[in-house]
Amino acid sequence: MIYFDDLPLSKDILDALSELKINYVFQSIFYPDGKTVFAREALMRPQDMDVTELIEKYQKEEKLHILEVATLFGATQAYFMRGYKEILSVNTFPNQIFTRDEVQAYIDYFGDDKTAMMLETLEYPELSVEIARTKREFADINDNLIAIDDFGTGISNFDAIEAAKPDIVKIDRTLLKDIDLDRIRQTQLKEMIDTFHERGMRVVAEGIETEAEFDTMKILGADLFQGYYLGMPE
Repeated sequence: MIYFDDLPLSKDILDALSELKINYVFQSIFYPDGKTVFAREALMRPQDMDVTELIEKYQKEEKLHILEVATLFGATQAYFMRGYKEILSVNTFPNQIFTRDEVQAYIDYFGDDKTAMMLETLEYPELSVEIARTKREFADINDNLIAIDDFGTGISNFDAIEAAKPDIVKIDRTLLKDIDLDRIRQTQLKEMIDTFHERGMRVVAEGIETEAEFDTMKILGADLFQGYYLGMPE
């Protein structure tokens, strides 16, 4: 379990974090060879409820910022405990951002051990354009990447692309499920991927579950791949 006791944060934040009983697993994002790892995505695993239930609970209590802080600090701790070296990919809420004090606390706590990060903007709750732009600025200062998660669902659409100006777009599984069997969707996805490439963005095919989906998305031009077919969270 991740502990937050010694973090250089305010007492109010530490008290709130102490109520969380969470751990993290990691799912790899692969290059097209399906073997070489590009990044490790940290996935929160609460001990006493489903992660969706936890998010809903904290959203209702207007405490999503606590989960944002827990994710950035907790996932980084878990990443170093695992001894990983690839990019650390962390989920972030589209309406939450670190305060400047929290940014400094993160820098102070991890120091020279800081790793390259990819901040994945989730599809919920509501998108804040101002926060998306600020995250882009913070990412540029620290040489980090911005990704839009679950593209094609919820708020993860072209409005989010315009606001965040991401480096990477993760195409949701709902758009590529059984893509090998659907020529019309293949054409649509090829056009979408080409559009992202024209704007200098890389594309992750998310939720790959079969060899046929993997092979088809490679043909359509996806740059990176993630899903149970290639590797389970661990």
